[in-house]
Amino acid sequence: MFDFVDYFAGVGGFHAALGGLGGRVVQACEIDPKPAAIYEHNWNLKPERDVRELARHPETIPDHAVLAGGFPCQPFSKSGRQLGVAEDRGTLFEDILKILQAKQPPVVMLENVRNLAGPRQQDAWLRILRGLREAGYRVGTRPTVFSPHLLSPTSGGAPQVRDRLYILGVWVGRDRAMTEVDLDPVVPHAVEKGWNVGDWSIESDVLLPDPPPSEIQRYKLGSDEIAWIDTWNELLAMLGEAKLPGSPLWEFAWHERRPNGFGTMPAWKQKLIEQNRDFYLTHRSAIDAWRSRDRDIPLSKFPASRRKLEWQAGSGERDLWKHLMQLRPSGIRVKQATYAPALVAMSQTPIFGPRRRRLTPPETARLQGFDPAAFSFADQPDSASYKQMGNAVNVGVVRHVFKAFVERNADDIAACGPAGTSILESLGFAVPMVTTNVAAS
Repeated sequence: MFDFVDYFAGVGGFHAALGGLGGRVVQACEIDPKPAAIYEHNWNLKPERDVRELARHPETIPDHAVLAGGFPCQPFSKSGRQLGVAEDRGTLFEDILKILQAKQPPVVMLENVRNLAGPRQQDAWLRILRGLREAGYRVGTRPTVFSPHLLSPTSGGAPQVRDRLYILGVWVGRDRAMTEVDLDPVVPHAVEKGWNVGDWSIESDVLLPDPPPSEIQRYKLGSDEIAWIDTWNELLAMLGEAKLPGSPLWEFAWHERRPNGFGTMPAWKQKLIEQNRDFYLTHRSAIDAWRSRDRDIPLSKFPASRRKLEWQAGSGERDLWKHLMQLRPSGIRVKQATYAPALVAMSQTPIFGPRRRRLTPPETARLQGFDPAAFSFADQPDSASYKQMGNAVNVGVVRHVFKAFVERNADDIAACGPAGTSILESLGFAVPMVTTNVAAS
């Protein structure tokens, strides 16, 4: 058994993953009281409140073999302002470095959004790598990015496209860490050999029996939502076999003339309007007939985002109710019900068309690799549960990446002494005969 600490813990994705590999949590930290309460409910451990306080008093931190944490992603996310380490939450990484320098666990495993290693955050990415290396941890410059849908069910995969960045380091001392930087990603961003991602099925791999009648209404669609979907289905039926464009369909752009101010619009918007104008002129008779139909809710009364359709179901049946949908700020997104888009902390819970309802919180937990028979949301509101799953790390991916890292770095992990060998033994790997690094033991 190896000991680990679980920082920025959320509801316990790292706990579920590392605990399943033989780990024992010795400390957790989560500043938000709602996920902290769910963490305590499921794992029988009350998280500490503030990682900054722990960094100021490292003597209060138990010795451990692995430091794990999904440090705040909002400073780096595409959905945020992307201020990186310039934003207050971005500087929490500095507190992690202080803890690593004080405690020197053999392994550190961090998770964040893929965008952290993207072009807009290069300064932040290089600063994070430099900080870990100066603390003595060998980390590669090329990022490790992985998604649960790339793994088969038997390997812990899940039908969700959720590319996330995983940063793993082993303690080797500053001198080696600063020079041993040309490393391959821990795992390739590729489909597991022998697996076909098209074999995923939301219905068989995610859905549970419908909630009882007293509860199911919470997940059913409202009359307005049904009207929006039915209206777009009318158009698809009237278009017949007409080819749908790969770009979003914008109903308000379907006019013969370009809108006022077209020339001052950004290039991307001009392109989308031109594509939609061409589509309208090609299918004008069907679209005009569709628009002129009498409805309880006229198109002009639809919210702007519901006058957009993002058809991503390819050659699938032209019926939204046959697919997986999301009501997004960018439009009504439609995908075949094989694997789901990434869960987010905002209210965009996937809708499974054949059952005409949203996924329930336990079903979103399955998308994140939690066992709904063992994991409980207690009695909290569904809105909190959806948000927590949108923020969670994927259990199966953490296990997959962690095991690959430990196997690749077995010699250096063993050199960290008993804490390191406890990791190898827990995962069933042979312990190499190496000279113990006393400084890290």
